[in-house]
Amino acid sequence: MNPFDLQRDAFGRWALEMPDGTRYCPVTALRAYPVSAPDAGVALMDADGHEIVWIDELAQLDAPLRAKLLQALTEREFLPEILQLTEVSSFATPSTWSVVTDRGVTQFLLKGEEDIRRLTGTVLLINDANGVQFMIRDLAGMDKHSRKLLDRFL
Repeated sequence: MNPFDLQRDAFGRWALEMPDGTRYCPVTALRAYPVSAPDAGVALMDADGHEIVWIDELAQLDAPLRAKLLQALTEREFLPEILQLTEVSSFATPSTWSVVTDRGVTQFLLKGEEDIRRLTGTVLLINDANGVQFMIRDLAGMDKHSRKLLDRFL
């Protein structure tokens, strides 16, 4: 038996129903560690930002409920992963970066080198001029051309 049920209401918002019949709507799913541990530590929050349910591991949920929760998380999160850096307009900032992400090809403006943060030895988080965050999950695994361009900014 699942510890709760997650459904959409008539307006398309996520609704949480507890085993005792208590219903919360709308609810928001949030990852505690979206980069370092995306499948661990997920909270379901009410409209006021109060935690209703804490899930230690997504794997503890059955497949249909886990799929709904992952859908709720995906709808809220937008963190494209940079797979390849194809071109930079200048090695001085601000510069326009042309990249291939897991969501397609795009360009963004990097205002300064301080907008590139190293989270771990191989994970980078890059903020563009519009506040969109891009992630490089494995710097060492990128192609030689991409690493060469990135080295100019690190």
